[in-house]
Amino acid sequence: MTRETSSTTSSTTTWQPDVLGADYQQLTLPLGPDPDGEGDAVATLVRYSPADVPAATRAVLYVHGFTDYFFQEHLAQHLAAQGFAFYALDLRKCGRSRRAGQTPHYVSDLELYDEELNRSLEVVRTETDLPVVIMAHSTGGLVTSLWLNRLETAGGTRAQGITGLMLNSPWFDLQGPGYYRSVGTPILEGLGRLRAFAKLPLGVSTSYGDSLHHTQAGEWDYNLDWKPLSGFPVHAGWLRAIRRGHLRLHKGLDIGVPALILRSKVTKFMRKYGPAADVSDVVLDVRQIQRWSGCLGTRTNIVPIEGARHDVFLSSETPRTAALRELDSWLKWLAVTPSADAGPSVVTQAAASGPVAAAESPEAGA
Repeated sequence: MTRETSSTTSSTTTWQPDVLGADYQQLTLPLGPDPDGEGDAVATLVRYSPADVPAATRAVLYVHGFTDYFFQEHLAQHLAAQGFAFYALDLRKCGRSRRAGQTPHYVSDLELYDEELNRSLEVVRTETDLPVVIMAHSTGGLVTSLWLNRLETAGGTRAQGITGLMLNSPWFDLQGPGYYRSVGTPILEGLGRLRAFAKLPLGVSTSYGDSLHHTQAGEWDYNLDWKPLSGFPVHAGWLRAIRRGHLRLHKGLDIGVPALILRSKVTKFMRKYGPAADVSDVVLDVRQIQRWSGCLGTRTNIVPIEGARHDVFLSSETPRTAALRELDSWLKWLAVTPSADAGPSVVTQAAASGPVAAAESPEAGA
């Protein structure tokens, strides 16, 4: 169980107390005028700095997904106990970083996120002088993969102190019927250009939110203003940016470091909560995650987790423990791996041999 005590945010450029409590601080990163015309943009870096953990030997920078923000205290605590300095980033217009009048999570180009990602990495490296593992969930998995590809092209991901990428159910393709990805993509391209802030009529789904939040069927406590049960509306210009990111990834990336991809073993799309929402991914099609993970360009381990939710680290205790065990094993391997080229390029664990449920309908959030 995690907690939320306040919805206030800091507007200064020094570390301030965070809403998660005494062991957490937040640093506001001013980004200047929003290129999409919604005032001044900021991002928020959060760090976990308790007094009673081992001295850090590596660092983690965590990036959330759509309709999300950092609140996973148990993940920070687990990694700190393994010797990691833990940092998490709320991207512009998300969670702690959204300001009055801004459209939640809206950007017209995923490359805009490079500014806060680069600045956050600089803070982590300056404060710790340690190698950094990037961790990201869902949409954050797409955003960080594209970012690392640009870093690798510009001079090398490892030269920036990054040693690996861990993705939790990354959003690598548009879920739903095939025509969404064929004729739907050029239609979206035009609509996103001409009516960028138009809300797409995707319907309402509460199955995922209800499976998580303690006021419904879940065990987790978080700010429903920052992560509503039914998700935030999807806007045409934002989804256009996502599809452009998908298509760039499908052409093949080179992120320059090894990657671990954790996902649920099955997909079960459902708009209203039922028991299946507790043991499957109700947001993304896991077959698409499996298919496109090989496009990252280096050694990639893909591990399906039996009984996991979309966010594998918010699953019930048994799959959550299994996911953390896989993460720990990979991090130990990563610590002694001399280069991104060690071993085969794509490794799928034996657990992937089980059936993958068919996708039945699209979901709005990722």
